[in-house]
Amino acid sequence: MRESSGNKNIVLSVVVPCFNEEHTLEECIARLLAVESPSVSLEIIIVDDASTDRSAEIATALVNRSSRIKLFTHERNSGKGAALRTGFKKATGDFVAVQDADLEYNPQELLRLIEPLRNGDADVVFGSRFAVYGAHRVLYFWHSLVNAFLTFVSNMFTDLNITDMETCYKVFRRDVIQAIDIQENRFGVEPEIVAKVAHMRLRIYEMGISYYGRTYEEGKKIGAKDGFRALYAILRYSAYRAPVPMQFILYVFIGGLAALANLVIFMSLFNAGMGTDISAPVAFVAAAAINYFLCILFLFRHNARWGTASEVLIYLLVVCGVGVIDLMITKSLIQAHVEPMGAKVGATLIGLLVNFLGRRYFVFPEPASGPWQAQIKRTKREV
Repeated sequence: MRESSGNKNIVLSVVVPCFNEEHTLEECIARLLAVESPSVSLEIIIVDDASTDRSAEIATALVNRSSRIKLFTHERNSGKGAALRTGFKKATGDFVAVQDADLEYNPQELLRLIEPLRNGDADVVFGSRFAVYGAHRVLYFWHSLVNAFLTFVSNMFTDLNITDMETCYKVFRRDVIQAIDIQENRFGVEPEIVAKVAHMRLRIYEMGISYYGRTYEEGKKIGAKDGFRALYAILRYSAYRAPVPMQFILYVFIGGLAALANLVIFMSLFNAGMGTDISAPVAFVAAAAINYFLCILFLFRHNARWGTASEVLIYLLVVCGVGVIDLMITKSLIQAHVEPMGAKVGATLIGLLVNFLGRRYFVFPEPASGPWQAQIKRTKREV
């Protein structure tokens, strides 16, 4: 039987990251305070990220007016992710939500978003600007297209089917968000949180919300470089736990670079007069080193540090095994009168698949994330 807190008084902590929002901060907090009800108490946590306007002054005045408001400041501007990291650590409520200070989101909708949490149905709820609900201001076509693309790529790697990965409105059980180690400092925090929530295999719900977007002239801050950072964050935090087909696609790119190096080194040594018994192993070892470091950088980064001698041994056995296969196939094809380049290409392609399977299941074993996996065991607390 699911646990429900629908009839109980709960505390909702709302983290408000703030940087140069002197024109909207006071109105934002007023709208948040209006959300309170007999069953929902608020804890508002403003994190001023070294604003250069009157935001900190306004926030201080707000704190003096209400005991429900707390203020934390950064000495230097570090980005939205850093502000959220500070705010999440300070939260003490049952549930934790994010509210940008720019009035693009309607705080009244937080009451709807927390219902799946209160009823015990969800651990995380996302508010989607693209699901049909409420009023939406019509703005930038290309911005929305990039947003949809990033959500699509994120879904491929997390195996989720959300419609708005970049949404500000993400509401969590407090124990969930405080268990996440946030590393991104700027807007890359959105795909990072989605990836890490997916890894935890939690019950994720999504609900449509209204959206009153603002223009860059009105103070919108996200830009093109944040889009590239988001793509990087998707790969960094999702790739190592992605479904196997997606991992293989990424590995093909990595393996393709290593395979090209393998071919170039082999042909250089072979044309220099070295026999197959020398040129093939030397080329393979060099390519294996390139493949390893690229995998550590982009695909299997989390296991870059070896813990035991057995891990090193397994890796060496896989490399040696694939090397033997590479040599045998190359020699067999050359003996069958296949041109050296063709023989090496054939052996490399087979080695690419064998190498991936060896690394994925023996060297870097890691369960994939996503809702199709079995739910992790969790101890629920009453709220």
